[in-house]
Amino acid sequence: MARLNLLEETRFEKLPVSIYPNAQTASIVVAQRIAKLIRHKQAEGRKAVLGLATGVTPIAVYKELVRLHLQEGLSFKNVITFNLDEYFPMQAGSAQSYVTFMHENLFDHIDIPAENVHIPDGTLSQDEVAAFCLNYEKQIEDLGGLDFQLLGIGRTGHIGFNEPGSAPNSGTRLVTLDDLTRSDASRDFGGKENVPTKAITMGIGTIFKAREIILMAWSAKKAPIVKKAVEGEISGDVSATYLQLSDHVEFILDEGAASELTRFYTPWLVKDCTWDAQLKKKAVIWLASELKKPVLKLTEEDYNNHGMAQLAVEQGPVYNINIDIFNKIQHTITGWPGGKPNADDSQRPERAEPAKKRSLIFSPHPDDDVISMGGTFIRLVDQGHDVHVAYQTSGNTAVWDDDVLRYVEFAIDFNQSIGKDTTELEGIYDNMRDFIKQKRPNQIDSQEIRNVKGIIRKGEAIAGARYAGLPDSSIHFMALPFYETGKTKKNPVGEEDILLTIELLQKVKPHQVFAAGDFADPHGTHIVSFNIILAALQRLKATEEWVKDCWLWLYRGAWHEFETHEIEMAVPLSPQEVIRKRQAIFKHQSQKDTPVFPGDDAREFWVRAEDRNRETANRYNELGLAEYEAMEAFVRYKF
Repeated sequence: MARLNLLEETRFEKLPVSIYPNAQTASIVVAQRIAKLIRHKQAEGRKAVLGLATGVTPIAVYKELVRLHLQEGLSFKNVITFNLDEYFPMQAGSAQSYVTFMHENLFDHIDIPAENVHIPDGTLSQDEVAAFCLNYEKQIEDLGGLDFQLLGIGRTGHIGFNEPGSAPNSGTRLVTLDDLTRSDASRDFGGKENVPTKAITMGIGTIFKAREIILMAWSAKKAPIVKKAVEGEISGDVSATYLQLSDHVEFILDEGAASELTRFYTPWLVKDCTWDAQLKKKAVIWLASELKKPVLKLTEEDYNNHGMAQLAVEQGPVYNINIDIFNKIQHTITGWPGGKPNADDSQRPERAEPAKKRSLIFSPHPDDDVISMGGTFIRLVDQGHDVHVAYQTSGNTAVWDDDVLRYVEFAIDFNQSIGKDTTELEGIYDNMRDFIKQKRPNQIDSQEIRNVKGIIRKGEAIAGARYAGLPDSSIHFMALPFYETGKTKKNPVGEEDILLTIELLQKVKPHQVFAAGDFADPHGTHIVSFNIILAALQRLKATEEWVKDCWLWLYRGAWHEFETHEIEMAVPLSPQEVIRKRQAIFKHQSQKDTPVFPGDDAREFWVRAEDRNRETANRYNELGLAEYEAMEAFVRYKF
């Protein structure tokens, strides 16, 4: 019976899917399966032929394999590996090459013979590539094919570098990279213009012949493409859908990557549900959005025709359900993000008391505060709360080099205008120009250049916070050590990061903390910064009485907004407040027009923010609520 229920739940899924609580747990499971295969082959006196992937996704798998080698004696002497792909052209010693990646993350730490390692050669001339690819295929075939193929999935649905349009029977070959794939790689290369336009990749046909295929995906930002690959029609537009044809494939996901699969996103379409308040709210909002009807106009027929008959029977009549959900959505709307004094707060998202709160806004980068919650920031100040803002990182990797020269030129000219000697400053300036002229893609800046970039962003952040109404004493720059590497790759979180955060929290003793909950941030700084705040609050909760009265609110804005059913506080903005927010964002001049790291959204940050805030307001209006110019949304995080 349990098996039948599972089949019903997964009937939209066209291949096997296993889901784990987090990427770390899943990665250990995958590593153990690889280790079991290696040991089985060893016992038979045979070689284990592995197809390996690169990128962030398999790093924890490789780390566990290294641990198994060092601590549990797993030998790789009988292992032969073939990597999926390599950029072309690409020098093997380059920081961005997959040769470097594989040696840093796996090969340099295990006992695999060098001659057993095969990675596509990015140093070939283009005339040599075709013959190399044929030989790569022949080497795999001569070994009897791949025993195991490890895959990740790109946001275009590519596996390896088999971009949209790849043929299902394709072999190893030279391909042209999709524009989105190059955008995703731009941070590693110091700009999209430095990302190669081509790559050598194993073909779908080669991958398909492996006797076992595991595709891994982590985090909610992979959820949309995972849904297409698992539930969508087989199509050349999404190369991963070809895996539906294999009897030897399994998708291994964390909960975030699985979150848009039908059985999780709209479970009422596949099974009977336990209708708690949150699921009921989600379902009714989904139904209204699906039918493009206000909540109060939904009918029993609408419920019955869209998988929600059980809800109608158990908790109907449906009009009562509609009223209940309408009221719940209505109660999220407040013009008083710090709580409305002397008011009944039983149906409001924030407490009425204390009437004047200490509010601490954490901003991972120096502009996240005004981009994501600038309207609420300004309103909190206008309503008399004791507002503080804390910039967690310097953001000094996200400033153009020519801006540095312009600012130093200004410093030289200003000093000369007041009769100061500029000999030393001019020498530093000349060194900067020479460095920048010879700078390689993604090379770490000199300390002087990093300092100037940090000063530029600090000055912009101060200007934005002052515009919002803060005194300088309420503006805090944390410069958390994890970020200060000068590289796009940051250090692991250390004890000092948490202690600096604890120190600030103890100083302010906030009633409200606002933190970035935009974990789809492609650079990862948001989630790292949030985890530091959370660790600090959890430690303080054990010893500090004030923490019991501290509420943690998450905001989004730069990348993705919360879904409507998730929103617990919606702060409406008037047309004038939208303009004030825009002006605060404009203070961040280094991030205007084309920022260094724009992500895959070509719109300027202020345009993204306004569009997203208007979209949130429109969604509320379409559900039958009041029509506002824009809305900023928040979710309370219980810690």
